[in-house]
Amino acid sequence: MVSCDENTELPSHHAARNRNGSLDSGHARLNELGYKQELKRDLSVLSNFAFSFSIISVLTGVTTLYNNGLTFGGPVSVVYGWFIAGSFTMLVGLSMAEICSSYPTSGGLYYWSAKLAGPKWAPFASWITGWFNIVGQWAVTTSVDFSLAQLIQVIILLSTGGKNGGGYEASKYLVIAFHGGILLLHAIINSLPISWLSFFGQLAAAWNVVGVFVLMILIPSVATERASAKFVFTHFNTDNGEGIGSTVYIFVLGLLMSQYTLTGYDASAHMTEETKNADTNGPKGIISSIGISIIVGFGYILGITFAVTNIPSLLDENNDAGGYAIAEIYYQAFKSRYGSGVGGIICLGVVAVAIFFCGMSSVTSNSRMAYAFSRDGAMPFSSLWHKVNKQEVPINAVWLSAFISFCMALTVIS
Repeated sequence: MVSCDENTELPSHHAARNRNGSLDSGHARLNELGYKQELKRDLSVLSNFAFSFSIISVLTGVTTLYNNGLTFGGPVSVVYGWFIAGSFTMLVGLSMAEICSSYPTSGGLYYWSAKLAGPKWAPFASWITGWFNIVGQWAVTTSVDFSLAQLIQVIILLSTGGKNGGGYEASKYLVIAFHGGILLLHAIINSLPISWLSFFGQLAAAWNVVGVFVLMILIPSVATERASAKFVFTHFNTDNGEGIGSTVYIFVLGLLMSQYTLTGYDASAHMTEETKNADTNGPKGIISSIGISIIVGFGYILGITFAVTNIPSLLDENNDAGGYAIAEIYYQAFKSRYGSGVGGIICLGVVAVAIFFCGMSSVTSNSRMAYAFSRDGAMPFSSLWHKVNKQEVPINAVWLSAFISFCMALTVIS
């Protein structure tokens, strides 16, 4: 499938050069791999990191799957599971960074598979890896943006009085409409030049870092009742409502929260053709995004878990947040302290913005993968999806990614 000849150098329509006049190392390596520079190489190492960091998005993953962690194992699963998943994720990231330094192309994993599998197995390895990667990316975008749509529904519910106060509960059709509107915004933003995306990516990274630190300190400080250190570090919840009694199996299921959160760092690889000196800055983006996410994520998990005092109540579908655990934590923390849950709703707004940025960066990564995959002729109508516009943006791939992610969410209607 990857048909380029490593010994063939293709001319580029513009030459990205360093301040000393030498050709950008990532640009030069791309030419060595047989690819033409078509995307604008304008991202710094900070911007490259920002895309992966905002896709990992601790506020997104932990918030949306905290219910799963509390149900399966509770504090022990979410606290210790975070480090277990983080350690294995870092090992994978280190390996990917090493390969990325040699093959800094937007194709990322599928291109690497072709080169590492050898001539005999290259087509199969590249094809299977590419399709798993791109379908998985579309599914991630679907999941992130649908999670935001659900959170908006919860915010509306709490803002109108909560489930026990006659609050408005949006139908599944309205949630799908929210999902479609969010994807539309993401497609429009991703149609902008890469310089604008770079700005939004850095803003997203800053929002995630600041948001985590604010919430991890604010929520347990505001809560009138806090869990003990013994509860946070030793309590194992076996009351999962699924009839599962095996502690090992329960713990493994509880790991899903951490595993779901610590994904998406391959975005740094998919953005390499737009990153300066990508053979060094791409790997830096992968490793730094994982490492910093592990650190700030642990702080967020601790802060939130210290505000947990009654797991069954948080998971009860009849509570004010309709069973959305973290929303209930935020809302009740402020309501118990000040008599009003408005502060908690504002905190949920902070999380919602982080999820929005996560979805935005996910569409960016999706589109670059689709662009590279179609450039190698691996997708139906490949000539259409790898076209770039005057701003050097793979515009068709952007809208394709948004459309497929919308279609994937339609299954909830059935």
